Amino acid sequence: MVYKLYSNPLIIRINQAKTGYSVNQKLRNMKIGIMQPYFFPYLGYFQLINTVDKFVLFDDVQYIRHGWINRNRILKPEAGWQYIVAPLESHSQKTLIRDIRVKNQMQDWKDRILRQMVHYKKRAPHYESVIALLQKCFDTDEADICRFNRDCLLHVCEYLNISTSISISSELNLDYSEVNDAGEWALKICKQLRGVEYINPVGGKDIFQPWKFSQNNIKLSFLKSDLKPYSQKRSDVFEPGLSIIDVMMFNSPREIRSMLKLYEIERASVEKVNIEKIAKKTQTPSFYQSLFFYPNLLEFLGPEVLEFAMI
Repeated sequence: MVYKLYSNPLIIRINQAKTGYSVNQKLRNMKIGIMQPYFFPYLGYFQLINTVDKFVLFDDVQYIRHGWINRNRILKPEAGWQYIVAPLESHSQKTLIRDIRVKNQMQDWKDRILRQMVHYKKRAPHYESVIALLQKCFDTDEADICRFNRDCLLHVCEYLNISTSISISSELNLDYSEVNDAGEWALKICKQLRGVEYINPVGGKDIFQPWKFSQNNIKLSFLKSDLKPYSQKRSDVFEPGLSIIDVMMFNSPREIRSMLKLYEIERASVEKVNIEKIAKKTQTPSFYQSLFFYPNLLEFLGPEVLEFAMI
């Protein structure tokens, strides 16, 4: 199932009039981002959501303890940072994210998080607006951690005027057969969703083999955030990488919209290419025949590789 913040035809027509960009054109040039469903993630996560046309919450993999699925960080009252946590039902080590449940029997966990926010009231100019937003996020009995996080992401996106559609992988009936390594999950999803470009945070670039994306006519790019310090209204050092909650406490939606644009997109490249390996992977006896069957491969690899191949 796909969720969109703005499905009103009038809004769509207005956006088309402003951009000259039709919905069909957008589908033909669809950029896809995929991340695990994080709990009130940091600003860079929202940069990725804002950059792509379709954002997929990947819940078909094993839940890892001490990650960001059910916790994040905000400021402590005086110095340093503290965790905010959504408690989980007991589960085995190999449980998939899609089967993880929030322990809603602990009735006060949402109130506890709100109490952890009280110290912001003294110094954060947008405290009231953010608390109202969190109360909206918490006004649910949803126990599925991925759906809960999805709903929170949608509420934050609406607050920040981000209109990207957000889907959950386990609800898309995706086929994961023939996935042989970590870098192929995204490729498999992009192919089935007909994406033309996949964008991943730059920190994860080493798991991907760019030529595989090119072989499937999908651009591979990496988002490199340039997250600037902002005033946290206290004298000690700036605490970077905190939850979007902290960012919203000290910055207006308009200011955050500007912060969302502070990044670079790095196109994946192949510097040292094993020509024989490419031929083998594309199941052709030579590099030149690989180009015949996959002409876009040359465009992706670039003239330097062509020069090397002709030596």
